[in-house]
Amino acid sequence: MYLIRTPAFVQQLFPSFIWRSETADNQLYLTFDDGPVPQVTPWVLDQLQEYDAHATFFCVGENVQRYPDIYRRIQEEGHTVGNHTYNHISGWSHDPQAYLENVSTCSEYVDSKLFRPPYGRLGRKQARSLMGHQYRIVMWDVLSGDFDRDLDPDQCYHNVIDNASPGSIIVFHDSIKAEANLRWALPKVLKYYSDKGYQFQSLQAEPVQTTQRLRKIA
Repeated sequence: MYLIRTPAFVQQLFPSFIWRSETADNQLYLTFDDGPVPQVTPWVLDQLQEYDAHATFFCVGENVQRYPDIYRRIQEEGHTVGNHTYNHISGWSHDPQAYLENVSTCSEYVDSKLFRPPYGRLGRKQARSLMGHQYRIVMWDVLSGDFDRDLDPDQCYHNVIDNASPGSIIVFHDSIKAEANLRWALPKVLKYYSDKGYQFQSLQAEPVQTTQRLRKIA
């Protein structure tokens, strides 16, 4: 089970994490997890280019190691990258030291202080360690659900347009598992919001105005 929209009380429980950007402008923040992979990521980049959209790619280190040319293309086309661990491990299954070492290995291939935990699973000690190393932990407030192969592709599209608002951080996946749903939903999301005058921005490594102030978890 997963939540399409992250409830406000969950965001308030973890105020050190970045859930959305507080903005009055028509801006959205598309993010893509788990790539880069040649079957999906270049297509995503083509779609973004068509709408002059920028996004943030939370990259798995071993994928960057395998496909450095795609990683370079992400950066060359003006998108931001983030660390998504070296081999997509769950924070609930690893102790803080092992987890930090995995993130550190990823950092040899992904040069960024933006971090998103795979599955959204992260313990408090792990979070403290990461923030102690100047990582900014980026979560989301809208989940497309594209990774769910039992979900109708059109529902992925509606998961986004029915829940996103200015400043939303939206999760898609540039992965083989999500490919069918992504190929249906992403072009429609880009067109829907572009027609409404929205801009798609990438998250920045330096602090941005958010509803949560970055601080260590007590």
